[in-house]
This record gives sequence, structure tokens and C-alpha cells, in this order.
Amino acid sequence: MPAKSTKKAVKATKATKEAKVTKKVSAEKTVKAEKPVKVVKQTSKKSTKAAPKIDVSQVPSPEKQEIIAQFAVKSGDTGSPEVQIALLTRRIEKLVGHLKTNPHDNHSRRGLLGIVSKRRRLLNYLEKKDAKRVTVIKSKLGLT
Repeated sequence: MPAKSTKKAVKATKATKEAKVTKKVSAEKTVKAEKPVKVVKQTSKKSTKAAPKIDVSQVPSPEKQEIIAQFAVKSGDTGSPEVQIALLTRRIEKLVGHLKTNPHDNHSRRGLLGIVSKRRRLLNYLEKKDAKRVTVIKSKLGLT
């Protein structure tokens, strides 16, 4: 007989757990029904944030457009090594000027080292591919 009583106890705990779950579910449903305004606000915020990001990322600055136009291999070129090297060189010049006025800015100094090494890798790649192009870009940018 004791085995039957434990089975009844297990069934009773299962029933109470199921009842608790249904209570929680119904409570959540009422909360969602009471506050639909928050959902509307969240979706409107997301839609306003997404639109400017697309517009800003697609248009380069006028300075960047000039560099791209000057060093582009063909029209519409933004990814050739020459353009990348020229853009990195301009960033390096800006960072060097910043570090002259802020000599203790070690975070920017570390970023500068990364940019310089990336430009070096691109120059090495371009040298393997075509040595004439490297000499032309070095002379245009004033690199040694």
C-alpha cells in the first residue's frame, strides 16, 4: 500500500506543477495584453535607428572621395591596394599629428602601429604582384 500512496503523491505534485505553469502563462498573457505600448515603442526605436546607419555608411567623406579619385586604378575602384594604401597613409598622418599633441595617448599609438603594419603588408603584396605600381604609389605618397 505505501507504494500506491507515493504514486498518488507524485501525481499530486505533477498536477500542482501543471497548475503553476498555467498560472504563470496566464499571468504573462495578461501582462502582454496590459502593456502593448512598450512593444510599439521598441519597434519604432529600432526602425529609426536602422535607417540612418545605412545612409551614413554608404557615403564616404569628401576627403576620402578625393583620395579614392586620385589613386583609383579604374572608375568605381575603392578596394585596390593603391587606394587602400593611400587611405591608410592619410589616417597615419592624422594619428601622428594627434600623437604629437597628445603624447600619452597609448591607445591611439597602438592603433597607429596596427595601421602602419597593415599598410606595410599591402605594400609587400603589391610589390610581389607588380613592382612598378609600388614605385609609383610610393613616389605619389612620399614614402621611402
